[in-house]
Parts: sequence; C-alpha cells; structure tokens
Amino acid sequence: MDYFEIDGPTPLSGDVRVAGAKNAALPLMAAALLAGGESTITNVPDLRDTRFFLDLLRELGVVGEFSAATLRLDTTGTGGALEAPYDIVRKMRASIYVLGPLLAAHGEARVSKPGGCAWGPRPVDLHMAGMKALGADVDEEHGYIVARCSGGRLSGGRFRFEPVSVGATCNVLMAAVLARGESLLENCAREPEVTQLGEALVAAGARIEGLGTRTLTVQGVDALRPLTAAVIPDRIEAGTFLAAVAVAGGRIRLSGCRMDHLQPMLGVLRDLGCEIREDGELLVAERTGPLQAVKVETQPYPGFPTDMQAQIMAAAALAEGVSFITDTIYPDRFTHVAELERLGARIELKNGTATIIGTDALQGAPVMATDLRASAALVLAGIAAHGRTEVRRVYHIDRGYEQIEKRLAALGARIRRRND
Repeated sequence: MDYFEIDGPTPLSGDVRVAGAKNAALPLMAAALLAGGESTITNVPDLRDTRFFLDLLRELGVVGEFSAATLRLDTTGTGGALEAPYDIVRKMRASIYVLGPLLAAHGEARVSKPGGCAWGPRPVDLHMAGMKALGADVDEEHGYIVARCSGGRLSGGRFRFEPVSVGATCNVLMAAVLARGESLLENCAREPEVTQLGEALVAAGARIEGLGTRTLTVQGVDALRPLTAAVIPDRIEAGTFLAAVAVAGGRIRLSGCRMDHLQPMLGVLRDLGCEIREDGELLVAERTGPLQAVKVETQPYPGFPTDMQAQIMAAAALAEGVSFITDTIYPDRFTHVAELERLGARIELKNGTATIIGTDALQGAPVMATDLRASAALVLAGIAAHGRTEVRRVYHIDRGYEQIEKRLAALGARIRRRND
C-alpha cells in the first residue's frame, strides 16, 4: 500500500498551478445523464474520485473517454441500466449525484446508499426528500434507494433544504430542470461548485433563476442539449497550498486561481501571518515571520469552508498563542486531531471546538490518514516537522489532489511516495 515519506522541515518556494475542482467536476459528470449525445467537460482533475465516477457512468451505459484533462461522455446508450451498484457507490459518497439525473431523464433510478470518508454521519435524507417533493415515490430496499415517478416524469414542486447541503442542492436542481412545471428550491447552497453546475445547465437549455443565491426558481424543460463546460479551479486545493506556506514557511506563486472564491480563506491565512497579494494573474503567498493564533468557525459558503479546517489546524499547531477552531458543518470532523498530536501538536477537543495551544516545533512520526482533508493536514504538518514523517493510507489524498507529492516536491518539499 502506498504511503508518503517526508523529511522536514523544509520551506517551500516556486510556482504551482491549481487544478480543476473535484467538487465541481463530479456533479457536471452526473449532469451529462440529463441529455442525449456527447457532453464535453474540460479542466477535469485526474483523481481517484473522477475515475471512480467515470466507472459508475460506464456502468450506466455511458461511453466515456478521459484524456488530457478532458472528458467526453456519450449518453446515447443509457436508459437500459438504471442501477448504480454498491460495489462502485461504496467507494465515494458523490455517487448519489446520479439519483436526480436518472430519475429526471428516465423516470426511475436504483442507487446504492453511498460510502465515502470515515467521519459522519452525512445522511442522504435530503436527497430523497427533495425527489419526493418533485413527485417521486422513493423507498429504501436492501441498502438501495429506489425512486420512480408516475408517468415517467417528475413534477415541479417546492423544497427547502434544512440544513444547507451542497450535494442535495446539486441533486435536486438536476432533477428539477426536466420536471414538468415550476420548482422553487429554498435555502440552497451557494458554493461556487453549485453555481457552476447551474450555469452549465442553463447553457444546455435549462431555465434557472437565482444562481448564486439561496433561492432557485426552475422552469422545467422537455429536453437539454449535451453539456459543454470547463471545470472551475479548485478553491480547496488553492487553500491547501496557501496553508502549506503558512505551515512550512517560504514563498510560492499560484496560477489558475479564482480570487473571488478564496476570500473566506485568505482572511484567516492573513490573520495567521501570511502575506498574500495578487501579481497579475498570479497569487503570491509568503510567510516571513512567526504564525499568530486564530479563531475560526466553519460556515456554508461564503463562510470559511469545512474542507479547510484540518489544514488550518496544522498551521495553528505552530502558531504563537491559543487558537480555536469550531466546525459548525460537521462537528465530528476531527479524526486528524489524534494524528496531529502524534507529531507534537497540543490540541484539546470538546463539543465541536478544537483548542490548539501553539508549540515551537513538530516532530516527525508515523501517522495514519483517515479522510481526504485530514491526509492533507498531515502532509503539511510533516513538511514542517523535524525528522521523518510517514503518512499512511494516502489513497485518501489521491481522491482529491492530483499528484500532490510531485507538486509539493517541485516546491522544495522532501516528500516521496513509497510502497510496502
């Protein structure tokens, strides 16, 4: 099994380009099921998750080609296979995205309840309730979600997301674009990945108003054209590289960023002590002095993202003073705490808030990744730690970061992929 071997500490220096966002690519791939013909999606990151999702689409009859960050998805042969099987779905929670498109395009769907990261729970109740609000009959049978709609087509309806959910917003939105009549979706997620999906659907012929707001109004259409979209840059990957500079020190330049998507993170990174500025189309980040304690609370977009709290915790472990990190989205998303403590971090966890008492240095040690963002935090901490760190179970990080060890090595990190 692959693992990372890291020798630290090493400051970072150089240029790195931000890849396309996994969390934008996956719903766009699912949306291809809504239209007959060949959809084209560019700037797609080559990740375990995008590969798994392509396998799922092929299981459903899609002919897919993936080359040079471009996906071509021909849905001409779909319609006969409407089941997303457990063997594929268990590998990633985002497989639930096919529920809405299959139901909208074919009138029925059978989707295994998903797997994914080790922390939770993250139930699919909102996805199912949203489909019911659009007129579907939805049941659970032997670990599968089974949905059908009378007459083969969904009907417009009204649904409020409680709590806000990116995945459920994407899924119900995809279902609503082919429903008969008007749908009103309230308390929707506003994340850039949701907005990109909506814009791609509109370009394919959907009628959606309110993109970028909490309320979406959808007028159902009879059919969509195949999608053509370029995946937006990965704001979480950009934030991870910026956090790497905060943890390890040095100076890097990021290209391919969307500054308007990064604002919540930039404020926290500057509070930590990073200097961040725009230089033309580049984002330059530098840490020249000691880190300072911060207080962070995750919130739905445009608040600070839950997907960055682990990486910021790695930086806070080396900050002067006491930092506080509260995750209001997933209060149990702290499986990285025990592993950071193995590296010498001093963290107290209580009621969804981590109190981090800054220390002068971290020490290398063997650690175990438990999920995607936790693994990123451990890699960043390993780059800053004195001595050797081994990060096990790096298949987690391969789900969301394309060849991160090579890209960090190009910035000066002494990191290698090993296999035993």
